[in-house]
Amino acid sequence: MRFFFYSHDGMGLGHVRRHIAIAAALHETAPNVQVLLATSVNEVVGLGLPPNVDTLKLPSLRKITNKEYAPRRLGIPSGEMRSLRSGLLREAVQSFKPDLILVDKHPFGAEGELLAAVKAGKTAGARLVMGLRDVLDEPSVVMKEWSQDRLQERIANYYDRILVYGSRSIFDPIKDYRFSTELASVTRYCNYVVNQTSFACKDGCAHLDAIQSTSHPTVLCTVGGGEDGFFLLKCFLRASIDAPWKGIAVTGPMLPDGELKVLRQMVAETGIVIQHFAPCLSNVFWNIDALVCMGGYNTLLEAVSKGLPTVCVPRISPRSEQSIRASAFQKLGLLRMISPDVLTTEELSTEIARALEFKRTELMERANSTLRFDGAQISARYLLALLAGESDEDEGVGHCSQRCKGSIRATTHPG
Repeated sequence: MRFFFYSHDGMGLGHVRRHIAIAAALHETAPNVQVLLATSVNEVVGLGLPPNVDTLKLPSLRKITNKEYAPRRLGIPSGEMRSLRSGLLREAVQSFKPDLILVDKHPFGAEGELLAAVKAGKTAGARLVMGLRDVLDEPSVVMKEWSQDRLQERIANYYDRILVYGSRSIFDPIKDYRFSTELASVTRYCNYVVNQTSFACKDGCAHLDAIQSTSHPTVLCTVGGGEDGFFLLKCFLRASIDAPWKGIAVTGPMLPDGELKVLRQMVAETGIVIQHFAPCLSNVFWNIDALVCMGGYNTLLEAVSKGLPTVCVPRISPRSEQSIRASAFQKLGLLRMISPDVLTTEELSTEIARALEFKRTELMERANSTLRFDGAQISARYLLALLAGESDEDEGVGHCSQRCKGSIRATTHPG
């Protein structure tokens, strides 16, 4: 069986990391499945590819607005970039001949670049699946965008399934985004996607040797890809100076070089550790005492699933998705949140101190009682059931998941 995964990756690493988690779950469930993963992320191999996955590296994009993208590195017009990427995607689908195409968030790609590949796959008999994170944006924004592009109608014409990577009790896209009857009938909720098996850093994380047990608590700050994380990183580094805890910052590979230079100059003589990129960062979440982060889907779910005390400063522009999710998790008592428009060094220091008072066991109990983290495994089973022509009603796939692999809840520390 051949699967083609597409993620546009205009900002951050979230889309491709979800796909890697699902590909890993597919490998565990059906090792004969082969996945070709189309991505813009240069660091994709460092994120840890399962044995059944290879990549189609697309020329990189940078998100300008919610519906506008530009070349990240190539100095060519945006129209030429779209044509280049569209041609690569179409040729890949025609040559690879996938049995199933899984698309993250953008059903027809950034600025429509995937449409030709979708048509080619559909014509050849491939099944099409769209994966959506639990929250996209404010309902009014999503419904306006979708109505302008007749997106619900077009999705219904091409796609066989919609997988929602979240819990309906936390956020319900069918209701809040007013899915049509046709879309609602093919939508399945998968629980939250967390990569339970890492193929990265098999020989250890030498680049994170600085994260070790010390006499002081250790607080880590990460801003995902890093493209818009400079202000939070600056506040964190200032808060780390002479703090009663050890500060470590991972800036992300997309932080501009000039901003990285400024941060390193800030802490040149303080002993605070700055790391540019850490592909297996969540592996060290057991070794730290608190986390400061933005509200990206993957980081937040990896932290919550491990009961890690977290201070979240979510992105509020160009989409409010991170803020909506973080607010919901704060109401559940799973983290502390600071809006970026009121963020100060003093406020961050106060919230870190409060987070360090949390007990991990209590946070994990709360997470276990409200959320499930087997979304990658459930998604894999939905995909396989679709190809096999089997019934994939939520209850049936959930039963199969528990029977075959066991229920995966918030993880406990190994040993």
